[in-house]
Amino acid sequence: MSRLFPRTALWSRRLRAALAVLATAVAMCGVVLAATSTPSNAATCNGYVGLTFDDGPTGSTSELLNVLRSNGVRATMFNVGQNVQNNQSAAQAQVAAGMWVGNHSWNHAHMTSMSQAQMQSDLSQTSSAIQSATGSRPVLFRPPYGETNSTLQSVASSLGMRQVIWDVDSQDWNGASVSQIVANASRLQAGQVILMHDGIQNTRDAIPQIMANLTSRNLCPGMISPSTGRAVAPDGTTPPPTTTPPPAGGSCTATATTTNVWGDRYNTSVTVSGTSTWTVVVAITSPQRVSTIWNGTATWDSSGTVMTMRSNGSGNTFGFTTMTNGNSSARPQIRSCTSG
Repeated sequence: MSRLFPRTALWSRRLRAALAVLATAVAMCGVVLAATSTPSNAATCNGYVGLTFDDGPTGSTSELLNVLRSNGVRATMFNVGQNVQNNQSAAQAQVAAGMWVGNHSWNHAHMTSMSQAQMQSDLSQTSSAIQSATGSRPVLFRPPYGETNSTLQSVASSLGMRQVIWDVDSQDWNGASVSQIVANASRLQAGQVILMHDGIQNTRDAIPQIMANLTSRNLCPGMISPSTGRAVAPDGTTPPPTTTPPPAGGSCTATATTTNVWGDRYNTSVTVSGTSTWTVVVAITSPQRVSTIWNGTATWDSSGTVMTMRSNGSGNTFGFTTMTNGNSSARPQIRSCTSG
C-alpha cells in the first residue's frame, strides 16, 4: 500500500490538471460561441430613412460607394442622364453595391421652364440611359433644384416614375461643414428623406457620424417607396393604410393614403366605401395645417386640427393638402366614418 499511494497521488494530480485544462477549453469555447452567435453589427430598426445622393455619377462615385458599403448603407442615387451616358461603369457599380438608381433629368436644367414635350424628351432620354447602363428603368424621379409643377409631375408619372423631393436638406451643396451636415441629418425622422450629393468630400466624411446617430435612434437606411415617396424597409414593405372599421350598426369605411410628398407639404386621398353620403372625421397633428381640400365640404373644431368632411356629390373620394410646418413625419388619422 505504501508503494501504491505515490502513484495514486500522482494520478490524482494529473487528473485534476487535465480537468482544469478541459474546463479552460470549454470556457474559451463558450466565449467564442457567445461572440459569434450575436453579430456585433446587429441593429434594431424601428423605422427607415431615405439617404439620397444627387448629381452622379461623378469621378468620385467609387469613393462614395466605398464609404457607404463600409458603413452598411444602401442609398438612392438620383443620377443625371448625361453623366450616366459618359460613365456607365460607375452607374453599374452603384447597382452592384446595392444602391437604388433614380432619374435626375438629362443635364440638371430648370425643367419648369420647359414645354411638356421637352420634359417628356428629357426624362425619357435619361431613363433610357440609366436602363442601358444598369439594366433597370428608374421608378423614382427627383426634379433638379426641387423645382416642379403639375405638368412635370404628370410627365414623370406617364413614364412610370414617382416624384421624390426631400424632407431634410443637408446643405452640402452650400458648403456645409462635416459637423453641419451631421447636425442637419440628425433631424431625420422615420419615413423621411434627406438630400445629399455625390462628389462632395464633406458629405463622404459625414456618413459614419450620420449612421452612428441613426443607429442610436434605431433608424436604418431604407428604400424610397414608389407608391408613397416615403422611406420604407429595403424589401419594400410599407405600413398598411389607415382604415377605420365600420361603426356599430353602419357600413361606412374610410381608407386614407398619402399620394404625394413634397418638402413642405403632402397630399392625402381618402376613399369611402359602403355609402354615397358620408361624414368622415380626420385629425392632423399640430403644427401641421390643411391648406386645400377637394371633393368634399369641411368644417373644423376650435383647435384647427380636427376636420369633419362631408360628401358634396363629387363621389366617394376626397382629398386635401397638408402643410407640414416643420413636422414632416406625422400623417392624418381617420377617427370615424358614418353614413349620412
